[in-house]
Amino acid sequence: MSIWWSLHLRREAASVPLARRLLVGAMETAGVDPDVSYDLSLALSEACANAVEHGGDASTADYRVTAFIDGDTCRIEVTDSGPGLPRGRHARALATHSARAPQPACQAPTHQARQSVTSRDTPLAEHGRGLFLIEELTDRVRFRDRPGRDGTVVTFDKILKWRDDAPFMAS
Repeated sequence: MSIWWSLHLRREAASVPLARRLLVGAMETAGVDPDVSYDLSLALSEACANAVEHGGDASTADYRVTAFIDGDTCRIEVTDSGPGLPRGRHARALATHSARAPQPACQAPTHQARQSVTSRDTPLAEHGRGLFLIEELTDRVRFRDRPGRDGTVVTFDKILKWRDDAPFMAS
């Protein structure tokens, strides 16, 4: 079975917990393992917070969240209308995130690709930890400019685990 939903949200801080609660409710209803739901909800919160903070100027009032559960995979996309991906050193950090090959949850992440990331772009920096969290909590992450328009699309996938009593468990 497949489940799909999309939200158009105002670029306001109150939209972040709303998106998170809707995702958690859908995951719980579908029978997804609570630990997996938690990881996805935290990754979604970080992506939404970035869209609220960086997703446009005063004339840009909204952003979009789309989630798909198809078989054993959940894919989430957060799309904003901001200036797009940053250039320069932040772009190198984003490229590092995008290029990293997905790794099984039981395997420790490879940090060799992060050597070009500056100290400001590390998980200990005051800002910018959200991208690292999304990367660590999901199986695959992609950051790209919105095609043909201003904005950024953050897409992340996670392989789902199911509760024993899951009504929508993939076969």
